[in-house]
Amino acid sequence: MSTMTRVLDYFSTLVADDDSLPLTEAALAIAQDAYPDLDLQGTLAELDELVERVRRRIDRSADVREQVSTLNRCFFRDFGFAANLNDYCDPDNSHLNVVLKRRRGIPVSLAVLYLEMASQLGLPVQGVSFPGHFLLRVTTPGGDVMLDPTTGRSLSESDMVEMLEPYVMKAGSSVARALRMLLEPATRREIVARLLRNLKTTYLETERWERLLAIQQRLVILLPGSIEEVRDRGFAYARLDYLRPALEDLERYLEERPEAEDATVVESQLQELRQRTLDSARD
Repeated sequence: MSTMTRVLDYFSTLVADDDSLPLTEAALAIAQDAYPDLDLQGTLAELDELVERVRRRIDRSADVREQVSTLNRCFFRDFGFAANLNDYCDPDNSHLNVVLKRRRGIPVSLAVLYLEMASQLGLPVQGVSFPGHFLLRVTTPGGDVMLDPTTGRSLSESDMVEMLEPYVMKAGSSVARALRMLLEPATRREIVARLLRNLKTTYLETERWERLLAIQQRLVILLPGSIEEVRDRGFAYARLDYLRPALEDLERYLEERPEAEDATVVESQLQELRQRTLDSARD
């Protein structure tokens, strides 16, 4: 069994069921594409050690806000987790093993580590897949509090409206309405997908096609209902001259989406792939 097959089979097992999907382990498994010798259990044990350090400092008689404040002090001040502002597009910002080592990441990877700690400590924290900047949502008796996972700072509604405005066509009340809809907690599957799509964007921009294909393989596994990810895997196969699987994926896409807006583009790619297949058969 090839290394790629082995790691994809492992990932498939982790994400097979929504109810039992282990967020941190599934997110960490993504790093196996870049770090095939990654010690997953050892890395998870390092994270457990940090949790125990926080546990010793938390006052269990305090309210939720105070317990979260203690976690914040440990996570951001003592452990030194923060955004990697010097190299925001570095793929390692999405690899949890490196984020844990360097204490630098992007909002969603930092949030995964924070959520793991909060979960082990019994704190009611959830992730929010906010446009452009993943957030954390803390449920307290006095209402929900939104946190920036790169700093631990509490965000006001005006802060979030300002963050959202670039993604909404109209300002004012339309932004406020959109905001309420976008603050719903993300599922663990959605969080893993966000990590993968961040890497997908990076590898597309840097034309790292082998890495992109590995990410597409995972997205197809994670989101079996998304024919668009099958299409994008087909394009990745085509970039690497894997003609037969590219044809299969793109033909499948057009079968399911014959009226898709990009149908003409996909059909053009298919014609090119068919010609290349014929040419290679003559050689």
